[in-house]
Amino acid sequence: GGGGSRRRRLLAAKVNKHKPWIETSYHGVITENNDTVILDPPLVALDKDAPVPFAGEICAFTIHGQELPFEAVVLNKTSGEGRLRAKSPIDCELQKEYTFIIQAYDCGTGPREMAWKKSHKAVVHIQVKDVNEFAPTFKEPAYKAVVTEGKIYDSILQVEAADEDCSPQYSQICNYEIVTTDVPFAIDRNGNIRNTEKLSYDRQRQYEILVTAYDCGQKPAAQDTLVQVDVKPVCKPGWQDWTKRIEYQPGSGSMPLFPSIRLDTCDGAVSSIQITTELQTNYIGKGCDRETYSEKSLQKLCGASSGIIDLLPSPSAATNWTAGLLVDSSEMIFRFDGRQGAKIPDGIVPKNLTDQFTITMWMKHGPSPGVRAEKETILCNSDKTEMNRHHYALYVHNCRLVFLLRKDFDQADTFRPAEFHWKLDQICDKEWHYYVINVEFPVVTLYMDGATYEPYLVTNDWPIHPSHIAMQLTVGACWQGGEVAKPRFAQFFHGSLASLTIRPGKMESQKVISCLQACKEGLDINSLESLGQGIKYHFNPSQSVLVMEGDDIGNVNRALQKVSYINSRQFPTAGVRRLKISSKVQCFGEDVCISIPDVDAYVMVLQAVEPQITLHGTDRFWRPAAQFESARGVLLFPDIRIVSTFAKAEAPGDIRTTDPKSAVLDEMLHNLDFCDILVLGGDLDPRQECLELNHSELHQRHLEATNSTAGYSIYGVGSLSLYEQVLHHVRYRNWRLASLGARRFRLKCSELNGRYTSNEFNLEVSVLHEVRVSDEEHVNHLIVQPPFLQSVHHPESRSSIQRSAVVPSVATVVVIISVCMLVFVVAMGVYRVRMAHQHFTQEMEAAKEAEMDWDDSALTITVNPMEKHEEPGRGEDETEEEEEEEVEEDISSSSSDSDDSDEEEEEGMGRGRHGQSGARQAQLEWDDSTLPY
Repeated sequence: GGGGSRRRRLLAAKVNKHKPWIETSYHGVITENNDTVILDPPLVALDKDAPVPFAGEICAFTIHGQELPFEAVVLNKTSGEGRLRAKSPIDCELQKEYTFIIQAYDCGTGPREMAWKKSHKAVVHIQVKDVNEFAPTFKEPAYKAVVTEGKIYDSILQVEAADEDCSPQYSQICNYEIVTTDVPFAIDRNGNIRNTEKLSYDRQRQYEILVTAYDCGQKPAAQDTLVQVDVKPVCKPGWQDWTKRIEYQPGSGSMPLFPSIRLDTCDGAVSSIQITTELQTNYIGKGCDRETYSEKSLQKLCGASSGIIDLLPSPSAATNWTAGLLVDSSEMIFRFDGRQGAKIPDGIVPKNLTDQFTITMWMKHGPSPGVRAEKETILCNSDKTEMNRHHYALYVHNCRLVFLLRKDFDQADTFRPAEFHWKLDQICDKEWHYYVINVEFPVVTLYMDGATYEPYLVTNDWPIHPSHIAMQLTVGACWQGGEVAKPRFAQFFHGSLASLTIRPGKMESQKVISCLQACKEGLDINSLESLGQGIKYHFNPSQSVLVMEGDDIGNVNRALQKVSYINSRQFPTAGVRRLKISSKVQCFGEDVCISIPDVDAYVMVLQAVEPQITLHGTDRFWRPAAQFESARGVLLFPDIRIVSTFAKAEAPGDIRTTDPKSAVLDEMLHNLDFCDILVLGGDLDPRQECLELNHSELHQRHLEATNSTAGYSIYGVGSLSLYEQVLHHVRYRNWRLASLGARRFRLKCSELNGRYTSNEFNLEVSVLHEVRVSDEEHVNHLIVQPPFLQSVHHPESRSSIQRSAVVPSVATVVVIISVCMLVFVVAMGVYRVRMAHQHFTQEMEAAKEAEMDWDDSALTITVNPMEKHEEPGRGEDETEEEEEEEVEEDISSSSSDSDDSDEEEEEGMGRGRHGQSGARQAQLEWDDSTLPY
């Protein structure tokens, strides 16, 4: 078997000696959507074994490649002619050309496909011929342009069409044509539309023309496009579509200033534009709208630690050194005109400030008058008498801020840094700036408007030798105690100061400093992320100036439309805020090409709805003497309520109308910054009376207080409910009540440092003196009991008499004697009742005028005297202990617990005489609480 196959192979080799031969490369063309490929040269395979059957014949052509849409077939085995054709439709838009490998196979040695031989590999490159099957389409369904009258444009706008055919001949747009007739426009081969004559705004303001496109196979567009050309009158470059007055309602948040503004450059080609939007607020408060709380309250709000000493506080009895200074406004801005100074009393600022302390202030200062300017003292600590040494001082000299610090002489008698100089343009720009001078000797740092500045000059000096001369701290001038005939002020300050403080110890954090000088109003940008590409912007620290820059007018317009005004104060300062927009435009190849006029507008901040702060509660009450004398005292405002409302008009008009029929009162929430409790009718006598409040009640609510014989002041920024809670715990004590009939107090609260104040709530507290009588005092109750109480007591009296009938005769005698004694006691009791009634009626008349709420409270504490009579074992000590327990319970309870009968007391006010008899009953029932039985 093995020898036979070997002989067959040798025979085949002798018969099929040669491989087929084909060209090394072929180039073909196929028209899309056709299956015939035209090859050059034609596909023909030759074999030198011809005319030997099989060995000299061509049986197949094979294509090498993945997923090729072609096949090769043999047309004639003897001649070797073949054909290349497409297996599926060919699309030029999907693929323009194909490259693959082809080989030819002979028929071997017999019909069983044995010993085929293949040719070498030939490369076939086929190009797909395009058919103009697609029509041009425009990239936009419509186009719009604006032109100015009286001008001839090289190009108003360009329309553009595209063709989806694959070949350049059919895919390129060779021509555009205006379909609409009789219009003064022409279009070139690139789609640029121009006007053929000058257009007139008066003659025609808008043109609508139809345009078609042709590809290079002259196939027209499937659908024409509409071009709209608007004619505008001759323009002047500038901003359009903005309003001069913009009204801002407090509480509106961030409000766009120019929601429709746009820049008209009058068709000038602009390469870039820079816009500066400035909010001018330097005439509002301290340079802008800031919170007008006191400096101490602001320090608390910003989280500053305690220890701040306010050197320019609001004038008051305790801080009277600022009373003679000029005040600019209600925001406690002090104006110094070069003739005033203030002495800070001893003890306000520690004499030794050590090596660490901080000075803060708001200052507005202009250039110094005169050629050779003198020093202008802001703060100065100098010798009070004999000498003229300055220990530390802060002053302005030739638009330089200078801080002087002379250390006391110690062990080392050496030069020390003594003067620190800063030269800044802001010192003399007549604008408000916030300054923080931080001393960590020997380093002194200045923070102005939150930025850090190191001194440009530091000079050394010898330490001051110790002496026993007292020092005088002054503001606005320096005290010259020596070297003059009479001590006087010198080196006066010209300018305005506010919130001048000094704080011993380390400086506050940068966060606190930023909070203290933060503006509550400024410019804002709505949705920064939507500004768009290519827009650069920058705010100044106070957000009063915004600079934006861009190279696309459309993006710049959209960016400016997002610029907003925001004022986060609940009660902002009403009035005008000026707005200015200045523009700088650059054109291609030129520095400045066109001039854009400035936009001058203003924001009118409307008056905020003014709150009506109302204090209400029990304004007159009596308490037993034991409560006044106890360690816990009497709660003055157990049920005080602080409510703030505003009048909301039902119809448009004045929201502050006082007509209750046309306005509805709505409650509003805001803060308070102080409440004062004033003592009326003479100051407190510290030997026998005082007002008290636990410090824990204040500290846990971040409030502070001052106490004096004139009253009690609670201050700090807190909510209405916070102040209510603190006032509920204010107590009055008096441990010598012999001469006291009543004490009157006045409560008044404020918001924004007195800008809004509450009503004056007057309170009268009276002492309920005890009347001690004998055991039979309960009979008096029977005499003055109201009828409905007598009807309850009579049956019990009759039952007692019936029980007495079964007593032995000795007991009967005792009863008779007791009755005689009882008659005597009753006569004495009647006399006492009439005297008490006459005294109490006078009190009731005064209480009726003051609309007191206490009258009927006793009706809820009625004691059945017959039940008490059945408890002979009850002693005086026991009843006094009960009374003390009731007093303590009254003090520690809330307003409803301290006097459970408030509502019934209000009902008693409407019952006239019956209310008075109830009060009379109350007097007697209070007294009997201490009667021995």
